[in-house]
Amino acid sequence: MPVKILEELLDRKRFNEMANHPLQSWEWGEARKKMGIEVLRIEARKNIFQLTFHKLPFLGYKIGYLPRSAFPTKEVLNFLYEYGKKNRVIFIKIEPYLQGSKPPIENSKFQKSAHPLFPRWTQILKLAKTEEELLRNMKSKTRYNIKLAQKKGVTVKEMSNEKGFEIFSKLYFDTCKRQHYFGHTLKYHKIVWDSLKQNIAHILIAFYKDKPLAAYELFYFKNIMYYPYGGTTLEYRNLMGANLLMWEAVRLAKKLGAEKFDMWGSLPPGYNDNHPWSGFTRFKEGYGGEFVEMVGSYDLSINPTIYKLYNLIYSLRQMYLGLKKIIY
Repeated sequence: MPVKILEELLDRKRFNEMANHPLQSWEWGEARKKMGIEVLRIEARKNIFQLTFHKLPFLGYKIGYLPRSAFPTKEVLNFLYEYGKKNRVIFIKIEPYLQGSKPPIENSKFQKSAHPLFPRWTQILKLAKTEEELLRNMKSKTRYNIKLAQKKGVTVKEMSNEKGFEIFSKLYFDTCKRQHYFGHTLKYHKIVWDSLKQNIAHILIAFYKDKPLAAYELFYFKNIMYYPYGGTTLEYRNLMGANLLMWEAVRLAKKLGAEKFDMWGSLPPGYNDNHPWSGFTRFKEGYGGEFVEMVGSYDLSINPTIYKLYNLIYSLRQMYLGLKKIIY
C-alpha cells in the first residue's frame, strides 16, 4: 500500500484505532493546529504517522517532528524525505514508541539525534496484578509513604474539569519556576486540556484540608495510562501527598481498564544519584515498574548543510539557557 496523505474529514474514531499513542491521536493533532502549527497526517500499511512542522525565524525553513508513532518503514522515510525537500524542511525528528536498543532499519539519511526531546528510558508498570500485589511489589519506603499520607488525612480527587485544570496549572507552573524548568506556556496547556479532556486527559489532585498538595494531568489511550505532567507545592511535603497521588493514579488506570502505566520518562537503571533527574527517577522506581529502553531519537536529515548549522545554534542556545539557569 502506498503512503497517502489523509484528508481532514477522516473519521476521528478510525484514525485513533490506527494510532498507537496519545501524541499520535486525532485530538493531539487538532490541539497542535489550534496553536497555529502545521500538521501532516499520513497512512501506510494501516499505521498512522502524524507530524508537526515548525517554522524557523530565518530563510523560511521548517523542522518536522514525528513523536511516538510506529517505527516508520523505508517507504515512509522516503516519502517524508521527498516531502521535506519540496517544503523547505531541514530535518524531521523521529521518536517512535517502540522498545529496543537500536532502530530496526538503516538509512544513510537517518541518524541518531544530538538533541532528543524524549528520554531514551521510561518505567512501565504492568497492571494485571491486584492492588494488594501492586502494593507488595513497591519499594517499602514508597508503600510506607502512601500509608502515612492516608493516615495524616491526605485525600485524592479526580477533578477533570475547569477547576481541576486551574489547580493543576498553578501547581505545574509553580514547580517549573521553583526548579528553573522552561516548561510550556499556560496557553499551550489550556489548548491541550480543552482538546483532550473529553476522551484522553484526566486530572487528579491530592488535598490536605482543602489545600492542594500535588496534581497530575494523565493521558489514557488504548489501554495504557501515561503520566506526562505534574506539579507540587512545597507546603506540607512531610505528608507525602505526591506518593498517595501516584498510587491513586495507578488505581484510576486499573479502573479505566489500563494494562500498563507508562511513567513517560526516566534515567536508565544504575543511574547516578547526582544526576538532575535522579529524584523523579527514584520516585517512579518506588512503584515497582520495569525500566524500559526505547529505540531513541533519530533525525531524518533533508538539508545536511543547514542541519549542521541548526545543531550548532541549538547547542549554543542550550549552553546559554544552562548558564542563565545558574545565574538566575
